[in-house]
Amino acid sequence: MIGQRDSVSGAHFAFTDRWGGVSAAPYEELNLGGAVGDDPDAVRTNRELAAKSLGLDPARVVWMNQVHGADVVVVSEPWGDKPVPRVDAVVTAERGLALAVLTADCTPVLLADPVAGIAAAAHAGRPGMVAGVVPAALRAMTELGADPARIVVRTGPAVCGRCYEVPEEMRADVAAVEPAAHAETSWGTPAVDVTAAVHAQLDRLGVRDRWQSPVCTLESDDHFSYRRDRTTGRLAGYVWLD
Repeated sequence: MIGQRDSVSGAHFAFTDRWGGVSAAPYEELNLGGAVGDDPDAVRTNRELAAKSLGLDPARVVWMNQVHGADVVVVSEPWGDKPVPRVDAVVTAERGLALAVLTADCTPVLLADPVAGIAAAAHAGRPGMVAGVVPAALRAMTELGADPARIVVRTGPAVCGRCYEVPEEMRADVAAVEPAAHAETSWGTPAVDVTAAVHAQLDRLGVRDRWQSPVCTLESDDHFSYRRDRTTGRLAGYVWLD
């Protein structure tokens, strides 16, 4: 259920795998995405199971309507009955409020400044990375008082540069924006490495305390992968502050 988890000075980071939930194939088992065709009741149960396994109140988890863009919203409470906004990053200064990001090959990015009490979650697919969603989230954090030198970052399971095959023209376009994205598959064809690109962006912005999951979602049967399976579930990354 919780594949990876750690804490730094009261900042908590967690990434799920695909096991321990109630969804049926092809979403088995812990699908946390509500817009992939799964039974809504199963998704609701899975979100409750995941939250409770982390010691969180499911009603205090903020989700996004992710659209592969670079828009960011600052939140202080759950959405409740309000429409979930179409954004790819959420930022909060509210301790105890968990932020969640859904992925199935894209890079989930969790950020926190434990001293300032600022946290963020960002969805960095190839389009969002190129559009600058992670720098945008970082700017929103600093506007609330976070310091890049104190920010801790965790990036979760994502498709790796050895597997993310793309046309040569696409690789060139992406690498023109972020050279660190230039990659080659293990079979020698053009590829992009979104996670490497995200870390390069963060490094230039002064964020040094970073960790990258070694898991490639396409290679791992324990994780959902859209590129591998097309119709499949979604993993989640969670960040919150005590």
